[in-house]
Amino acid sequence: MGRANESKDHDVTLVGRKQLDITGVKQVESFDNEEFLMETNMGFLSVRGQNLHMKNLNVEQGFVSIEGKIHDMIYLDQNQQGKSKGFLGKLFK
Repeated sequence: MGRANESKDHDVTLVGRKQLDITGVKQVESFDNEEFLMETNMGFLSVRGQNLHMKNLNVEQGFVSIEGKIHDMIYLDQNQQGKSKGFLGKLFK
């Protein structure tokens, strides 16, 4: 029972904009020194910055640690994209 609950946890810990620890990661879709895109238990997460590199990756435990200068983090929700288009966005689809 403990393991099933652990796999659904998703936490993001940012230390001084230099180290980012993320749990609940299903997979890392893509990464380079400016952006990481990963699928988490709470949706897709994009992390952008400078000189980013992966310090630690453990897919079995769903843990990723990133170092570098973190500029922003954003969750990409596919359902919200359609809702936020508004009338003109739907018109020019």
